[in-house]
Amino acid sequence: MSDSGAARPWAVIRQDGNGNRYRVGSYATRAEAERVAERFEGAGRRQLYLVERIGGAHNGN
Repeated sequence: MSDSGAARPWAVIRQDGNGNRYRVGSYATRAEAERVAERFEGAGRRQLYLVERIGGAHNGN
């Protein structure tokens, strides 16, 4: 059994002007997710791209 949330606990979320949110990808590290979000923003897209940890609480990492 595989839990993709455990293998890729960081998500890039796209939020549009109406507040609708969509997950565009899941990544193994926060740094990787931030790089992807920056690429989307740098491509001139008007939506907001956020990086969030998938799942419950974490221990500060």
